[in-house]
Amino acid sequence: MKTVTVRASKTYDILIGSNLLASLGVEAKKLGKAKKVCIVSETNVWPLYGIAAQESLEAAGFDTVTFVFPAGEASKNGITYLELLNFLAESQLTRSDLIVALGGGVVGDLAGFAAASYLRGIRFIQVPTTLLAAVDSSVGGKTAIDLPAGKNLAGAFCQPSLVLCDTDTLNTLSRDVFRDGCAEVIKYGILYDPDLFRHLEVRGPDFHREAVITRCVELKRDVVMEDEFDTGARMKLNLGHTIGHGVEAKSNFSVSHGKAVAIGTAIVSRASGCCDAERILSVLRQFDLPTDTEYSASDLYRYTLSDKKRSGGTVSLIIPEKIGLCHIVPTPVEQLLFFIEAGL
Repeated sequence: MKTVTVRASKTYDILIGSNLLASLGVEAKKLGKAKKVCIVSETNVWPLYGIAAQESLEAAGFDTVTFVFPAGEASKNGITYLELLNFLAESQLTRSDLIVALGGGVVGDLAGFAAASYLRGIRFIQVPTTLLAAVDSSVGGKTAIDLPAGKNLAGAFCQPSLVLCDTDTLNTLSRDVFRDGCAEVIKYGILYDPDLFRHLEVRGPDFHREAVITRCVELKRDVVMEDEFDTGARMKLNLGHTIGHGVEAKSNFSVSHGKAVAIGTAIVSRASGCCDAERILSVLRQFDLPTDTEYSASDLYRYTLSDKKRSGGTVSLIIPEKIGLCHIVPTPVEQLLFFIEAGL
């Protein structure tokens, strides 16, 4: 097992390794006074890991309640959020109790936002069950729901009290969902770590899971500790995301997050004239991730203007110069259409 410690507004550990779900109750007990735990999950994950999580918590002496919602990005909305808040209240969770987010990024975002706002804030544990959640969304305290106008437009910064990443849960992922997470892994290599990128070039999808997840988490830990509230360096983690969110929104979320990020990364790599653009495109294709889209530049431009990273008349794009070196470039919205066209 590997342990990565985040020291932000809250200090917490990220545990990474095999067979960790069985120790969820023991680890939760170390956090203090809680008597009751609400496990938040979704309909794909709960049948696989829900009972194991519940039994571990109850063996450690917790009373448990469960909130399971329909799987998919479409559930990450205000209706489900309010249903969860009402469930927490009806279940009489107190400020000393805990929420456990058992699932991928949708579960973590929704449960984390509920934890941030219920009783003005209670503690929660992230138990990511997808690669994407393990290396990205479970770490750093960003929580959110989607609004009709765009993705992640209502949310809060709320650091978890613990992240428990059981790498065995990745074994039940479909090939498609696993490759979605690979888009975020590739992102870390492009942004910060040429050695990680080379490992991905050599090993492809057969990369060393525990080592690569740990490295990605270490890199995100460093960024979060430098810029917890996403006003500077942390913005780099949005490589491929601004245009990628446009792809997601235009597709009504039929294009998954990882695939959309891959498309966005390919577009900015081509449009920016990055000297390593061909290597980036090659690795994305090696992982069977898309590098093109059927949507027009005007389609993507319209949806990109709703991105939460827009500030007044500019959108901050993350531009790769080469592997391991990327820049935050405030781009006037009137230039954005031409930039997207150059990258298609």
